[in-house]
Formats: sequence, C-alpha cells, structure tokens
Amino acid sequence: MDGAAVHGTVADGFEPVRDAFVRNFAALGERGAGVVVYRDGRPVVDLWGGVRDFDGTEPVDGADPAAPWERGTAQVVRSATKGVAAAALLLLHQRGELDLDAPVGAYWPEFKAHGKDRVLVRHVLAHRAGVPALDRPLTPEQALDPDAAAAAVAAQAPFWEPGTDHGYHAHTYSWLTGELVRRVTGRSIRDFVADEIAGPLGLGLWIGLPASEAGRVGRLGRLDVPTAGGLRTRPKPQVSEAYRDPASLTRRAFDVVSPFPDENSAAYRSAVLPASNGIATAGGLAGFYASLIGEVDSGTRLFDPSTLALARAEASAGADRVLVVHTRLGLGYMLHGGASPLLGAESFGHPGRGGALGFADPGAGIAFGYVTNGMGKGVTADARAQGLVRAVRVAAAA
Repeated sequence: MDGAAVHGTVADGFEPVRDAFVRNFAALGERGAGVVVYRDGRPVVDLWGGVRDFDGTEPVDGADPAAPWERGTAQVVRSATKGVAAAALLLLHQRGELDLDAPVGAYWPEFKAHGKDRVLVRHVLAHRAGVPALDRPLTPEQALDPDAAAAAVAAQAPFWEPGTDHGYHAHTYSWLTGELVRRVTGRSIRDFVADEIAGPLGLGLWIGLPASEAGRVGRLGRLDVPTAGGLRTRPKPQVSEAYRDPASLTRRAFDVVSPFPDENSAAYRSAVLPASNGIATAGGLAGFYASLIGEVDSGTRLFDPSTLALARAEASAGADRVLVVHTRLGLGYMLHGGASPLLGAESFGHPGRGGALGFADPGAGIAFGYVTNGMGKGVTADARAQGLVRAVRVAAAA
C-alpha cells in the first residue's frame, strides 16, 4: 500500500512522523492504522490510512469489506488499556479515596486468602501482587463475568511472596484493578472511565464498548511484521521457550483465559477487561496521555504533579518473572527501557501486545497514540510503533 493511502496533517517539523507512517504501509505490511501526537497539549500529528478491517476481503455483518480507515476509526488496543486502568486507581488516590499503601484486602476482604493480606494497592499497580496466573484457567464465559473472574483471582494463592518481586500480570490485572474500582466507588471501571476520563476530555476511549459505537471499530487480524530499522523482532531463545512451555509462568499468565474469546466479537468488545480489551482511536489514546502531563486543548488535566510523579517513579525493575526480559515499571506504566523503548528517560506509557502504543514524556511535552488492526507477534515493542517513536524523537529534538 503506497503513501497515497495516508491522510491527515502534521505540523511543521513533524514531517518525519508522516514519512515513518507511510513506510509502515509500504514496507511493513500495515493494513490500517492511525497515529496522533500531542505537544504541549495540542495535536501536532494526526494521521490515518489503509482499511478499517484487517481482513478487508469479504463482507462481515453486512459491512463494506474495503471501508477506509477514517479519522474516528477505533480499535482494540489490548494491553495499552492497562494505562487507562492504572489512571482510574491513581485518580482515586489523588482524591483521597484510595490509599496506595493500604492492603488490597482492606477494600476487598475476600482477596486476603492464602497470605495475600500482605498485597498492597501499589503492588497491584507495579505488577508485584504475585498472582499473574491462575491454577485453573477461566473459560471465556467466566472471564467475561466480572464477579466470577474476580472471585477466582481472590481465591488464588500467590506464585511468589507479594511485594518482593515483579511479573507481568497480563490478564489478572483486569480483575485486580476493576474490582478495586468497584469496591471503592460502587461503579464498574467501565463507568468510571466513561464518566471521569473519556467523557470530560471528549476522548474516543472505552473499556466496554457501547453498542452505539460498534460501527467505528475495525476488525483485527494477524500480521507478520518484518524486521525494520535495526529493531530486533525475533525474541531471545529463552523468551521463546517460556512462551512455548505450557508449564511456564509466562505461558500460564497469558493463558489465564482458555480458549481466548474472539476479539472481533461484540461480546468481547462490550465486556469489561481493563487489562486487555480497551478500544480507542489514536486521538483518544494520545489525548488521554496528554491529559496526564498537562492541560489539553479543552483546559482539562487529569493528574496533578504529585500523581504524575507516582506514575513515573520506578517501582519495579529487573528480570520480569513472566516476560523473562528486563522490565522497568512505574505505578501502572512501563518506563523507557530496552523492553519497551519510548521517547526518553522521562517517558511512561503502555504498549498493547501486537502493535498499539500510548505514552507521554513530560519533559518534552509529548503524548503519543498509535492504533492498528494488524496484530504483530511482539509483546512490548512493535517495529511499526518503534519507527514512529524514533521519528517523533527526531522531530521533538529539532
């Protein structure tokens, strides 16, 4: 697909981002995607291109198979949702409704089982709670039932002494964060995000897609992203082995739900899974991160300076028990590093497995959102997203 398929605008100096976006289609097989960059609270890049549905060859539910990706097209962003879920907990802390140093069991008594009374709220945010997997995987029906899934997590014995180490809670993060929001506020995290984050900011961003928005969401597909720009997309042998071994904590963490639901189904998109099934436009993801570091063009800001500092402060670092590689985490956000390169040392955000990425860099005043319908194999760093990040780095430094 050539550059003629790309639409939108870039501010003077940010032309390298357009070049990188066009290259994703021309050289990396991109089918449909959008990227938005904010600087100092205002968009300086707003690009989209390709087709809305990855499969784009035959009608699905009566839709036009060749419908173009438009400015308002939204997509499942997988684990990029975790950054939004973390913001919900941090906002409750900012308002004095949630103590990060309190035991999770103070809000959710059933969670105390099997020695988890020592798990603090901050451990949940930093992936130190010790429950990234379940002894018995959830069925799709159980996973889409917040009460059943939360009960399973509450009953699970930890895989290590909580608070002493970290391991990526790929799916259990859904019920850890969602249940805390529900216990503190009496509301689903779906409603909290709609009322307290997306609504006030006017963002195309949902955890639990309303039926009224279904027509703007494209279908996902699998994409074999080639190596580009020197980025190593082939994992190290020990990482590959961890994902292949059904007994490994890595595989068990990603197989918490088995078989995994169809991500293109209406039932999955409307479910409340704040670790994995958020849906966003590129502008929704970028605008969300812009609001964490300063006022956006609506005059709204979500995080005050102390909350922003909490989100960015390193809370976990080193060999990740689940991802196997070295990771750096703040309270709910991945920090710039080898596993997930962002703009620079001050950056914080979250990738989505297979492509999506959202982050902010307060020093540079940059916020970034990238969404795609082509899911690559990478977990924390996708070649297409990384090419865009490098281009933003060049433009921001000019």
